[in-house]
Amino acid sequence: QVQLVESGGGLVQAGGSLRLSCAASRSIFNINAMGWYRQAPGNQRELVATITTGGTTNYADSVKGRFTISRDNAKNTVDLQMNSLRPEDTAVYYCKVRADWIYWGQGTQVTVSS
Repeated sequence: QVQLVESGGGLVQAGGSLRLSCAASRSIFNINAMGWYRQAPGNQRELVATITTGGTTNYADSVKGRFTISRDNAKNTVDLQMNSLRPEDTAVYYCKVRADWIYWGQGTQVTVSS
């Protein structure tokens, strides 16, 4: 069974940066897209950024210009560089891979203090 393992979350002050990484426990075939989602307490899970195998990216308006998603197709990894963090970015961040199946990571907490 494939598992997605996220890392890089933590506590940071507003204006700071964090880099999230997501790796699959074994190879995943026929990947269409990889991405990051987040869920704050009391809110629904929302899209943060996605990237296709061809490199096409999509960002939530709230993170455009601050976050950058990247992937390594050979290693089946996807990273999220988060700069200029704001308290409203505080959430659990989840990695998602869409292939023949949809895979989710267990989530990593990001907390931005004001």
